[in-house]
Amino acid sequence: MKYKQGPRDEQAQESPLPLLVMESSEYSPNQCVFCNNEFGIGLYRANCLEFLDMVIGKYPEGTFDMIFADPPYFLSNGGITCRAGKMVKVDKGAWDQSKGPEINHEFNTAWLSRCQRALKPNGTLWVSGTQHVIHSVGYVMQQLGMKILNDITWEKPNPPPNLSCRYFTHATETIIWAAKNKKSKHCFNYAKMRELNHGKQMKSVWSFRPPTKEEKKFGKHPTQKPVALIERIIMASTNAGDLIFDPFSGSSTTGVAAVNLGRRFVGTELEPEFIDLSVERLQCSINNRQSSLNFDEEILMEREAAISKLKVLKGKDLVSFACRYEVHLEGR
Repeated sequence: MKYKQGPRDEQAQESPLPLLVMESSEYSPNQCVFCNNEFGIGLYRANCLEFLDMVIGKYPEGTFDMIFADPPYFLSNGGITCRAGKMVKVDKGAWDQSKGPEINHEFNTAWLSRCQRALKPNGTLWVSGTQHVIHSVGYVMQQLGMKILNDITWEKPNPPPNLSCRYFTHATETIIWAAKNKKSKHCFNYAKMRELNHGKQMKSVWSFRPPTKEEKKFGKHPTQKPVALIERIIMASTNAGDLIFDPFSGSSTTGVAAVNLGRRFVGTELEPEFIDLSVERLQCSINNRQSSLNFDEEILMEREAAISKLKVLKGKDLVSFACRYEVHLEGR
């Protein structure tokens, strides 16, 4: 499905938020371009600042349980990197070009202040970045009175080599986790994180490989994050049914992870090519999730039928039926 600017699609008539009717502006068409109300998934082609202003006006106490943001890193400024064994320019797009530290910081202040207001009182915000942007992000959080909970180091096991041989190889990104303010009683699923870490407290250094080929089968985004990384973030700081927002949705990895884990999702993205990519990825994830739920329901119905039959069987008939049923389940 290719996104075309114009009237909203039939599938976008409802939203996980009560539908926000937005007028287009000189910066953005501000349209809901994808919605699945059953799973609570919505994607807007919208400027995140305008969208957040609308959300704050409608929900002054906040509506999002968690926000994950992967903002522009401002590193597309003529540098070089290694990709597939070749030297290439770092040029992710005009949206990633720096306009100078003062203007970059002003932009970070604009979107972070709105995200803070759009969070519920106990909501949390995760922001990823490299040294090009993350220090500005952390400083803005402090200026806004947010409570910084952790800084996660995402370690990349096989990063591209540094071709200039004048620096250490860039092998990490930082993800700052912060609560709305110092009074927030944030959600942290400690037991789940300990379980994932083989019974030990989880540390703040996480190792994840880049997105797999399967994650890029519909296309790729230049700053795409691995689904497993976002799933850990979501599992750590939300509960089933919570509403998650991503202001820089890109290829909607946050949305895919939300679908996989039974959370609701709203995202905003401006670039048409990434809207197309997002729609395909979100629909595929919803289809896979639906198939999984249907399969689980089928298994449950079979078990209930088997239990009913067991209640009327006796002796050898009971043992024979139980054995056949176990073999049937293993085959599934």
